[in-house]
Amino acid sequence: MRLEDVYIRGTSTRLPSRIPVAEAVTSGACPPRVAAGAGMESVAYSPHESAAEMAATAARTALRRAGIHGGDVDLLLHADTYHQGQDLWPVASYIQREALGNSCQAIEIRQMSNGGLAALDLASAYLTAGHGHGEALLTTADRFCAPGIDRWNTDPGTPYADGATSLVLSRRGGFARLVSLATHADPELEPLHRGDDPFTTAPFGHRMPVDFEAAKRSFVGRTGISYAVTRAHSGQQTAIKQALADAGSELADADWVVLPHFGQRRLNSIYYKPFGIDPARTTWDFSRTVGHLGAGDQFAGLDHLMVSGRAAPGDRCVLISVGAGYSWGCAVVDILERPDWREA
Repeated sequence: MRLEDVYIRGTSTRLPSRIPVAEAVTSGACPPRVAAGAGMESVAYSPHESAAEMAATAARTALRRAGIHGGDVDLLLHADTYHQGQDLWPVASYIQREALGNSCQAIEIRQMSNGGLAALDLASAYLTAGHGHGEALLTTADRFCAPGIDRWNTDPGTPYADGATSLVLSRRGGFARLVSLATHADPELEPLHRGDDPFTTAPFGHRMPVDFEAAKRSFVGRTGISYAVTRAHSGQQTAIKQALADAGSELADADWVVLPHFGQRRLNSIYYKPFGIDPARTTWDFSRTVGHLGAGDQFAGLDHLMVSGRAAPGDRCVLISVGAGYSWGCAVVDILERPDWREA
């Protein structure tokens, strides 16, 4: 989908603290083989803040940077993958109350790690369809903590991080323009994160913490590794090709490619080699200090490029995402100006 007059007006990232990977290895929390495969320096974590609280903080920062207030927002979409701090509870309404204080639609999206770009897709459609004349506020947040998640071992190769992101989407201008966006889904890969376990009546009915590796072994044992790898690559390729075609561009033309915050070994096998992506054009130097933020990697990467001043006017950024389910996303963003809230 090619877009016209859809802009990014503000971004923000909330990362309360960080755990050095070397420290986690020394304590026994992170196995040495996991640390070696991930190649990360540190992982963001929240000692006290819930996912919802981090999201509200990120939202307020993004609104301030965008130069708008709650009354300007016509839609709030919050993407997440895990527990937000309360049970059976509308987290998007909490963020709306804390950050906006208005009466717009506030909706939670559970598209796993593709949630950020899924929200971007839905918000773009909402604004271009003429629903309101203001902005859309997008937030993501997760706190991957014990006992439900083992950030080092639940999904070996991708250390899970705590943090939140926010992005303000607008029809009224911004520091960047959203040129195109594409999503693609393949539910045949859905069992990759479910495995063979029967359905339960309550959370963590099988085991705690969650073990994605066990589910993957079950699926691959039935279908073979080549089936899973081929379909996963095809799905990501479909989303990337469509977004780039709509933008009239090639991946090689991108100044920056923002990838999921996976470990180095996984990035190499899924993205660097198959798509010919030079790590120097990615945000790896940032993501290796953060870890996987669930639905928020793409917004955090874009925010880093702007706050650090690395992305300049005229740069083209390609945001790439994948989420269990399976679904993939790709967005092409052109940087128009350096926002005055960037770091020196």
